Amino acid sequence: MKLLIGKKLEMSQKFKEDGTVVPVTLVLAPAAHVVRVKTKENDGYVSVQIGSFIKKKLNKPEKGHLKDLPSYGTLREYRLEDVDGNLGKGKELNVEQFQVGEKVEVTGTSKGRGFQGVVKRHGFKCGPRSHGHKDQQRMGGSVGAQGVGKVLKGYRMPGHMGNDRVTVKNLEIVEIDKEKNILAIKGALPGARNSLLYIQGK
Repeated sequence: MKLLIGKKLEMSQKFKEDGTVVPVTLVLAPAAHVVRVKTKENDGYVSVQIGSFIKKKLNKPEKGHLKDLPSYGTLREYRLEDVDGNLGKGKELNVEQFQVGEKVEVTGTSKGRGFQGVVKRHGFKCGPRSHGHKDQQRMGGSVGAQGVGKVLKGYRMPGHMGNDRVTVKNLEIVEIDKEKNILAIKGALPGARNSLLYIQGK
């Protein structure tokens, strides 16, 4: 199992040998370490916790948890079906574990859009802009049920949009910069610039 924590930098493009343009997202993924391994016998489930991105100051509980390891400010726990024997405490993880062309899945937090209406949130069409339709262009329309006398569950309505945990699977690694610890992953990834991304490979 290949695990790593990254930070979204920006979108870019790479050119293949035949001249084809591939849209990519650049992800900064510095070296990380396995902080803790949980087993079913001791903890009730199996997971691996890894740490990344150095933090200047840690409190005493954090220092104790990261004993004999760098002062990481970001910790992430990956729940697994089984722990590989190579993933022991103190094991270093970096971009070299991945290969070009390999498929990975990336989890991040999507951009928060705040409270949005039905046009932006669900892609509704606008209403007529002719006479007699004042202030009705972006309305959701009728939502009541005639017989029941109430609004049924599941109607698409205005509400909070974005800021959700999103996982994108089957993403291809196009290029690996081992010196700068940067992965170029094909396509768009969730989140804004400098947001955390959790990368998981097979």
